[in-house]
Amino acid sequence: MAGMSSAPLLPLLSPLVASPGAVAGEGVDALVAAHYGDPLREQRLLLEGLAVVDLSNRDVVTISGPDRLTWLHSMTTQQLTGLAPHTSRESLVLSPKGHIEHDLHLVDDGERTWITVEPGSGADLLTWLERMRFMLRVEVALVTDAYAVLGEPIGREWAPGDPLGVIAWRDPWPELVGETAAYGPGEHPATGRAWREVIVPREDLVSAVGDRPLAGLWAAEALRVAAWRPRLGYETDHRTIAHEVDWLRTAVHLHKGCYRGQETIARVHNLGRPPRRLVFLHLDGSGHTLPERGAALLLDGRSVGHLTSVARHFEDGPIALALIKRNTAIDAVLTAGEVAAAQTVIVAP
Repeated sequence: MAGMSSAPLLPLLSPLVASPGAVAGEGVDALVAAHYGDPLREQRLLLEGLAVVDLSNRDVVTISGPDRLTWLHSMTTQQLTGLAPHTSRESLVLSPKGHIEHDLHLVDDGERTWITVEPGSGADLLTWLERMRFMLRVEVALVTDAYAVLGEPIGREWAPGDPLGVIAWRDPWPELVGETAAYGPGEHPATGRAWREVIVPREDLVSAVGDRPLAGLWAAEALRVAAWRPRLGYETDHRTIAHEVDWLRTAVHLHKGCYRGQETIARVHNLGRPPRRLVFLHLDGSGHTLPERGAALLLDGRSVGHLTSVARHFEDGPIALALIKRNTAIDAVLTAGEVAAAQTVIVAP
């Protein structure tokens, strides 16, 4: 069966950027709003379950055909065979050496698999999937021009699935953080991060928001950082492995069969010695400015890592995620420029 693909000719600026008070984001997030005038209030609205976030810059890929789940299962890090309709999974595409290439937010509706990925990465994922299709009964399409993504908080009382007709990926990231054990499918605490991505026809993006308040990416990113949740392209680079950023929690099934990069997953899991580790940082907020993402972290004048995400939290103040050398002392106070940074351990050294 021939593969099918479609791709947007030009980046699609969200119509929600025209909303009152909207300030456009930067970099890969330039097509959506960073905030709508009051990012701290927007954080509170998200935590109260009232606001919605425009994530329409995320790429959307669909895979149809009877072999789709066994095919994806054979190539990625997650257990996907027998996946029930409207059940969410997170899975990684790794390089042959085990480095993270794609983070797949995946849900199957019983007829096709829907995947959202980081802005601008859909075309590369599509190319790789087409190359790996061989003679299997699958059809792959990049449908970002036809579908858009909204992020929204959800209550903790939800059932495992979504109502029929609702295409939504539920984030499996556990709210109970700071433990070193990885969670398998369905094993994360019931009080997980209450967040989902809803996929809607792009023409219905504005009406899908309705009369709910809008929160920008600054608000969503601050809550992501506070939850210690890694983001591809932020907490990762070309040599990141899953163990360094604690992605064994939700995106890796440690007991499934062979897939590309599995040797690295197994070796590092058994030895317990990733070269770097993700840490959460409380930054000194006494100054008016914060260090930039990517700023070097110093200990006694030498670099031991760098900031990967920086945010202002409405309660905790300036916070960050960072990748540092594994053997850096867990009680060491680091500095980014003139700003002191106190560690909280995420990945045990």
